[in-house]
Amino acid sequence: MWRGSLQGNHRASPARAAGKGRHTELQEKAAELLGVQRTLLVPTNTMANLISVMGHCRRRGSQVLLGQECHLHVYEQGGVAQIAGVHSQPLPDMPHGTLDLDELERALTRGFGSSYHPVCELVCLENTHSSAGGRVLPIDYLRQVRLLAHTHGARVHLDGARLMNAAVALRVPPARLVEHCDSVSFCLSKGLGAPVGALVGGSRDFIEEAWRLRKALGGGMRQAGVLAAAALVGLAEAEEVLPKDHENAQRTPGPGITRLLCGPCHRGDQHSAGAGVWAASRRAVPAPAGCERRRGGSDWLCRERVAVSLDGALRAGCVAPRRIRSGHRTGPEEVGVCAEAVAALRRRDPGVRRPG
Repeated sequence: MWRGSLQGNHRASPARAAGKGRHTELQEKAAELLGVQRTLLVPTNTMANLISVMGHCRRRGSQVLLGQECHLHVYEQGGVAQIAGVHSQPLPDMPHGTLDLDELERALTRGFGSSYHPVCELVCLENTHSSAGGRVLPIDYLRQVRLLAHTHGARVHLDGARLMNAAVALRVPPARLVEHCDSVSFCLSKGLGAPVGALVGGSRDFIEEAWRLRKALGGGMRQAGVLAAAALVGLAEAEEVLPKDHENAQRTPGPGITRLLCGPCHRGDQHSAGAGVWAASRRAVPAPAGCERRRGGSDWLCRERVAVSLDGALRAGCVAPRRIRSGHRTGPEEVGVCAEAVAALRRRDPGVRRPG
């Protein structure tokens, strides 16, 4: 797919012979790989996302639309509000990691020409979508989001922390996943295995502004060449290594969720997913893909749950797409349902089945 653009001896590359630094070589190769004019090396993907939001949303108080379970909204300390002064508007995530396009269009038009609502300047997507089980966003969906955003004067940023995994899964060049976005962040320390680093990609003018923002955030490094050297190795070997990683992940079985807490549930955390002191003190129920809990004692435990196919459960109407959280999921294509409800599900839709 893209191997030809990265082949060569990375220990004695032509770029080095011409006097270029490793980080310059990395940025140029990554720009070619992603199909953007330029890229910029930064320490982390969190900083890459923040720089991208700051670069697009130049007016304080402007709005960014994103999924309520996306990494940028949940796991990055609200940096877009704390530092950039940008108002984030979360939208419900669909089970496959996408946003409802009708809901997105309503959110885009709400502030259009209004003196009361913030003006949306950016839509952020995540590919692959971590909270949706590592789902890959369809290319046609990316095209539709960009069309909607550009129609209403907004731009699109792609949080591509695992972009190479998505490209391998779809068997397309990474540039195909970026071509419908105005900017992209790309993590070097996840699927590619580099110790540190991420990239911001976009137009020449956008990256020039990103350079200034990186400096203001403390992301400039004199040691960038050392980090870039490891990233170049990861890029060169990605097309060969990542498919093996995917095969190993598919062969690794995951235990199903045997019990969930019933009633109005609250999102659990990493402590409650284990069997340690914190979990025991809260009477939490272990769940491998996250957990849901209700305040109270062990008498609140619900009845036995079994895994059924997610698509079948959705077709039967027993699972609301917007209420599926990680604790309900037993795998990328499975959902936990009360055992006694399975017969009723099958009467409504014979396609409901236990995975495997």
